[in-house]
Amino acid sequence: MSVKLSKRLSSKKRKLPKDNVQGQILQKLGLEAYSSTPLDSVAMLDISTWTLEDKAALKPKDLPFAFLRRLWLLKQDARSPCCHPQHDIPRDDNKSLEENIYGSEDKTQCAINSLDLVTAVFMSANTFLQQEMMVRMMQCRFAVPLVLPDIDPEKPSHFLLWPLRGILSHWRSHSQDHNRKVQEGNLASTSMPIVSCIKLGHCGVSKSRVLNHVLNGSQSQSETFVHRGMDGGELPRRLSNGLVEVGWYLPMGEMNRDIFPVPVVVCNLRGDSSTHEKNLNLLCQASSVLVVFCGDLREKEKQLLLSCKDMASMLIVIDLSDNETNQNSVVGFVGQSLKECIGLPEGSVLSGSTLSEEELANKLTEILQSLLPDQLKGVTLEAAAKLALEIGLNVDEGPVCKKAMAKAEEVLKDLDEGPDKFRMNQLPLQGPLWSKLAEIDKEESKQKKEGKEIDPQLQKEKKEILAQLSSYKMTPAMKSFIDALFTTDKTERTYFLTWLKLRLQQMQTETQKSFQKTLSMLLTEDANGPPEHLEEFEHGATESLTDSDSFCTDSSIEEETEQHSEKMQDSGQHYEAAEEFVLQTTTELNNDEAEPLDSRHDPVAEQKSHVASTEKESESAETLENEVCSEEQISHQISEDQSSHLESEESGTLSKEKQLEQPELTLLRPDSVSPAKPQMCHEVSFEDQVASSSQFSELHPDSLGLEHFLREMGLIFELTHVSPSSGSQNVLGLPSLAADLLLYGVPLELMDGNASNIPMCWLGCVFAELKRRLPQEQLRTRVLANLGVHHARNAQVLSAVFGVKFPERRAGMNRGVHMVALRLPDDLREELECDFLLLIDVEGICSVSADNNKNAVIHDNEMATFATGLSDVLMHNISPHSDEFETTFTVMINALLRTKESGSVPICQLLTQDEGINSILQASQLRHVSKMLQNATEDRGSVANHYLRTTACTTCVKGPWSIMSHSEPVDAEYSQAILKLKGNLFGALKMCADKSKASDLPEIMGRLCAVWDAVKSESFTISLQNTEIALAFSLLCTEFSKWEGSFLENIESWLRGATEKIFATKAKALQNSDQNDLLNELKKEAQEEVKLEGEKVKSEAEAYLERDDVHKMNAQTFRPILMSNIANLENRVTAEIMQKLEAITENHCSLTQLQSFESFLKEKQESKLLALVETSKATKILIQDAELEEEFEAVWSKALSTFDFRPSEINDITSRVRGVLTQNLISRGLMKHIKKLDSFGQIQTSGFQVSDEYFGYRSRLKHMFEDNNRQQRIEAQQVATKIMEEYNQFVKDKCSLPADFSDIYIVELLENIEKALKEKSMEIRTAFEVDLKMHLCNAACQDFQKLHNRFAKDKELLECISASKVKYLAEFIYQFRKRDQCQRVAQAFIFLVIKPTVLDYINNRLGMQIVKDIKNQANQFQSPQAFQHSLLEELINEDRFESFVEYLLSYDDFRVRKIQETVDTHLSETACFGKWRQQTLGEIIGKVAAAMSQITEDTNGMLSDTKPLLETVCLILESDADVDVNKAFLNGPLFSITAEWHCFVKCLMELLATLRLKLVQDISQNTDVAQLLDCLPVQPQDYLLQTVRGCDKCCPICGAPCEEEEPEHEIHRALLHRPKGILPNGSCSPCHTNNPESMSQGDNNNVQDTSVTCKYLSSLHPDWSSFSDDPDNQNGGNYWRYVLVRFNEKFAEKFKQEPEKIPQEWREITQDKALDSLKAVTMGIVFVLAGDLLCSSVAVVEDLYLPCKAI
Repeated sequence: MSVKLSKRLSSKKRKLPKDNVQGQILQKLGLEAYSSTPLDSVAMLDISTWTLEDKAALKPKDLPFAFLRRLWLLKQDARSPCCHPQHDIPRDDNKSLEENIYGSEDKTQCAINSLDLVTAVFMSANTFLQQEMMVRMMQCRFAVPLVLPDIDPEKPSHFLLWPLRGILSHWRSHSQDHNRKVQEGNLASTSMPIVSCIKLGHCGVSKSRVLNHVLNGSQSQSETFVHRGMDGGELPRRLSNGLVEVGWYLPMGEMNRDIFPVPVVVCNLRGDSSTHEKNLNLLCQASSVLVVFCGDLREKEKQLLLSCKDMASMLIVIDLSDNETNQNSVVGFVGQSLKECIGLPEGSVLSGSTLSEEELANKLTEILQSLLPDQLKGVTLEAAAKLALEIGLNVDEGPVCKKAMAKAEEVLKDLDEGPDKFRMNQLPLQGPLWSKLAEIDKEESKQKKEGKEIDPQLQKEKKEILAQLSSYKMTPAMKSFIDALFTTDKTERTYFLTWLKLRLQQMQTETQKSFQKTLSMLLTEDANGPPEHLEEFEHGATESLTDSDSFCTDSSIEEETEQHSEKMQDSGQHYEAAEEFVLQTTTELNNDEAEPLDSRHDPVAEQKSHVASTEKESESAETLENEVCSEEQISHQISEDQSSHLESEESGTLSKEKQLEQPELTLLRPDSVSPAKPQMCHEVSFEDQVASSSQFSELHPDSLGLEHFLREMGLIFELTHVSPSSGSQNVLGLPSLAADLLLYGVPLELMDGNASNIPMCWLGCVFAELKRRLPQEQLRTRVLANLGVHHARNAQVLSAVFGVKFPERRAGMNRGVHMVALRLPDDLREELECDFLLLIDVEGICSVSADNNKNAVIHDNEMATFATGLSDVLMHNISPHSDEFETTFTVMINALLRTKESGSVPICQLLTQDEGINSILQASQLRHVSKMLQNATEDRGSVANHYLRTTACTTCVKGPWSIMSHSEPVDAEYSQAILKLKGNLFGALKMCADKSKASDLPEIMGRLCAVWDAVKSESFTISLQNTEIALAFSLLCTEFSKWEGSFLENIESWLRGATEKIFATKAKALQNSDQNDLLNELKKEAQEEVKLEGEKVKSEAEAYLERDDVHKMNAQTFRPILMSNIANLENRVTAEIMQKLEAITENHCSLTQLQSFESFLKEKQESKLLALVETSKATKILIQDAELEEEFEAVWSKALSTFDFRPSEINDITSRVRGVLTQNLISRGLMKHIKKLDSFGQIQTSGFQVSDEYFGYRSRLKHMFEDNNRQQRIEAQQVATKIMEEYNQFVKDKCSLPADFSDIYIVELLENIEKALKEKSMEIRTAFEVDLKMHLCNAACQDFQKLHNRFAKDKELLECISASKVKYLAEFIYQFRKRDQCQRVAQAFIFLVIKPTVLDYINNRLGMQIVKDIKNQANQFQSPQAFQHSLLEELINEDRFESFVEYLLSYDDFRVRKIQETVDTHLSETACFGKWRQQTLGEIIGKVAAAMSQITEDTNGMLSDTKPLLETVCLILESDADVDVNKAFLNGPLFSITAEWHCFVKCLMELLATLRLKLVQDISQNTDVAQLLDCLPVQPQDYLLQTVRGCDKCCPICGAPCEEEEPEHEIHRALLHRPKGILPNGSCSPCHTNNPESMSQGDNNNVQDTSVTCKYLSSLHPDWSSFSDDPDNQNGGNYWRYVLVRFNEKFAEKFKQEPEKIPQEWREITQDKALDSLKAVTMGIVFVLAGDLLCSSVAVVEDLYLPCKAI
């Protein structure tokens, strides 16, 4: 199965139908090519064998191979259709479900329904690969296809019988007796009840999930059938509709755990049953019971249900219809009137509409349990295949298969004589003559080795044997066998070999069954006396076998029993007679009871006879088992049982399919039975019973397998070497046939383990044929051997890892050494440096032999030594059973010890099959032994990869194996364990490639001959009979491991001290002299320490060898190995510790240098960061990462160029350049110029000049008249100049690269020169080219030496630094971002929080300062009265009518304007305003700085959040500066950053100073009074207004303001009432008209004074005092008289009234008098006018003030 040729084996070629769903799915999965050329087992090599990991499917086309790969690893998720695309694409909800599933490869996780995936792979595989798939699916407890739909839906489906023939399993049915039997059988030919399930109508219950519960129980996690709850199960099925799946339930004999008492087959029809009538008819007729899941039925489905009832033997209907929504449901059809309408018995209808799936499964299970085991008939799948053929389905066993099966039956036609006679008559060459010849050859070899003459008696015996063998004639069976193999139809040959193995296994099963019954009878007779009815027993046994159902080929194996040794010893003679009788009886039973090999019966017709036969057998077996139960049980050992089958394809591929071969039983000798007391039978586990069956099977001598036919074929050819005339044409072609079979996966037997002989001529010819067939350049070969005891499941392990099929150890029938050849794929071929991998399997070591113990031990040692000597990698397969631990261990270690004598020990790998203490101890001891032997053969000068080569890896792989039932789940870690084991084996093969060159096939054959010659002649110091040395050497290896551990521990302790000493020299770390002195000193100490520890180990070893006699006897063998290991240990540890010391020293220096560089780089970065932060702060533009990377690149380059690296050793590149130039001249055929290179490397002082010697005589003669060849020289010089210019650019480009000098540079340079000379054709000598190249290469030495020197400085440190460049860049950007963020946050805090606070503080105090200064300078703001009189004085001085009008009509606005003007004038004239602001600014800035400093004292390190501290600053500032700080800005995320507090405060202080400078500048530049006043929260004019505002009341007559200064006064007073003439008309009319005096006297006066009108103000308004009560009012009248006189006409015009008639005396009032009058009122002085004026004015005054008086 290792070589893929052009043609593949396949059955009938199929064409992919076009334009249908099936074809689309196959194309989607990438399987369209396999519709015509199906997948075969060769494909599994690429899919599974060489794969070291379980790769996930990335797209739907990966799913089929992913399914096969996981299936071969027995993974429970093998059927998962999920893809894992590298980039998930969102699902398009606008598309339909099918479009989302099939439209795009990457749009969904589950690309297809799981069942469609399985169906597609089965459709694309040939029948032999289908068989392997089914075997593994059964191991995973998956349902397997029974009826497979055709790719073309119009064609009938296929019944898969042949793949099912490869499925074998164990089970233990329940029986009435206490001692139940373990049975083994082929599931295709074993009669079992078949429960078929279909669905009619639509229902919401998952039929498959219900069946999973039925088969596995509700607590199990196993998913036998795919259902909608699994990955991909919810997607619509497109390919698997009509598929019939089958699953098995196999009981284990445990009453409390088993669901059913007998094996049960469950069939599941997928899809709508009404559309797959043929499949439905098959299930109805072949099933023991038909279970129908009924939903809402239509009329057609109801009729179909009636027909099912007529065809099926038994019918169970599960009603799942909705009674409420559908009145025509199945309930109305089969409900209450069920008996009348259909006639189903009561209880056959199960109502499940209200039940959950688990409850429904429990109900169905109860019904089936009530029917088993008696009420359901047993049917074989072979019989079902016949029914399928009659119905019209295709059965895969076609004419080619039938022909091959007939040929196999022809080979076995004489097998009815019994296996022993068949082997004697048909396979005679494997008899005693072959064994005797082997013994003679070995004896002759020993005599030759010892230098003795060959014993004549031996020569005579050998001649007699050869004479007998030369008379051999090919037997009919072998002739038929060989003729069948020589067929040109590879498919037929594969069918033939597979069926031959199945028939041989069936024969062995039947023989073993009869033998065990006979043995039970004899054991009972020996214990209790002879049986009285022995004849009846024989008759009963014969009748049982004869009448049994031909479809049932299972084997019943009784439980293990123990025997009384006392009774056995007492009846020794009787026992020997019984043994002879057993053999005779077995032969008779085989002759009398065996049925015709090709017999087949109809299961329906034989049902009644089968039931009767079963009852008979049950009664007979019960009697025998009860008798056996009373006996002591025979000691047993576990042996593996695994089937194998052979597969072949048209491409030329054969592979063996796994089958279970039946073990057999042999009588134990009386001396081997230990005494024991009788005990009652007890329950034993399933595995124990299978193991006991293996124990019995090991003892049976009459076993026969395919291996015996192949062995006989080799011996037939071997006879041609003895008697050449006996070879026919067919015989001479046998090596070619064997090579053909080997290339297709059929194992080649290298050594006959029974006879312990090797047919060397046969093997030589087969290997020669292999060499002839294969390409000669692809013969590199490695050998991997698997060595384990007979029950270590060696063949199964190799099958699980590599997919090959070795003969499995069953009943002693293939004791020997077999080989399979695998061709490696291209990628592994290059990695492992070999083309072929020869897998060697050793079977039968330490098995129970019919020979004496001495011969058995010798044969075991011969096989183990032979396999070990051939192998490059040896896998020790450790059995989980320790019964034969000592013997097994002895054989394995002796084989390694003998192989070591040849100078080479294979790399060992260890495999355990459980994690028990015995397996762990065996693995540990074997690991110590292999390591020690590897060390003994190691090259002491080689230390590299020591541990990889000498340490054996241990892998634990837990099942599943053939003794395990298919009802047992696969271990969850099995797949990973297999991949790990495979990886370890490939890793070992890779170590072989590093260690030695692979051998070709002739060398392998030569090694085989040499090993066999050494084995035959026993050319070893350890004899094949020696059993003591192995255990002694194992103990020695264990002790040495302890000594080695102590040795290494002491050295490690010393190394720790040396490390501390190295790292303590920090100051001198970079001083090379001190560094080298310390290193040399430590190296010297290390050597002395290693030598001292080595002497301790040697002394312990010598003492150990003298401890007892066994070690003394083997001291000569052990001492060289010990001394070699100790010397190897010393050398290895010395080399390692030297390397570690150098590495520690170098690491210390490099670490110091790295720290220095990082400090240097940090310093450079710091200055650059400060500049960048300042730039960012100044420009207020965010610097992008690209700009930062450019800035960092500049810093980085400068740091690398200026940092003082340690100088490393500098190599002169001149020799390298010269070597390249020499090779170039040689390749150009310029050897005559080589001598010019003697001067290469000299310093060139001038440029390249063209001389006449570069031109030939003819060229010079031709151009002699052209100015002495001047033009020719110019052209050559121009070419040289151009080339040198290109060289300069070339050097510049190379030196700019971040790489060291390479020889490739010189190669490129020379190629460029040649290319330039070729472009310009000149008649010039080759010396021009050579000299030009030398000139430029000399220049290159100087230029590139500088480049090399630059990169030679601390190269490793530079690489480390360069590797961390990205990290440094990220740190640079991070630091800038943090600082920039810190800067921006600080800036935001200063300008959003601090600046407004500072400005508020300044402005608040500035307003009050202005008010204070104005009040100090302007007295009018001392009181409201002063301010009022100041206004009146200013008005009269201003002498503007408009001002008087504004004052009189808008007094409030007027005084506000006057205050504003006063403030503006004051601010414009004063020079202290800016000074005040700056002083206040300095005061508040100082308080802010103090608050920040106060926080800094209590804060250090990194802050996770700056916001709390900034809030604290604000609180301190509010407390100390008595100012309100707006903290609302701090609530956002801007201020919650991580920062170093001292850096943050530094930014704050810098920005605070900047703020102060900016504000000082603003203060000095901003002199706009209005703008400044607008900024003041306390406006000076408003404050002054409040100061002089006084009482807001005005005279209700004239509107004069109240001038009372006392607060909360009750009586208002106005000093200067206003005359009537300056008021608008109507202002005083109400008062005037209401006064009677005014009515009588007013008209008599032409001129009236309005002041007099207010004389009686208090009478009208009690809260106002009249001017008569206030003498000061009389003195102030002149003020308003003057104003009235001055603007009488303007007042009249303004108020649109007549001018007042003013007395003359008023006209005489001057401005000064008016002011004096005002001052008099202000000062409280009453000016008394002249008497005449006063007297004459009395009447007039009274008239003027009459209105106020009337009030």
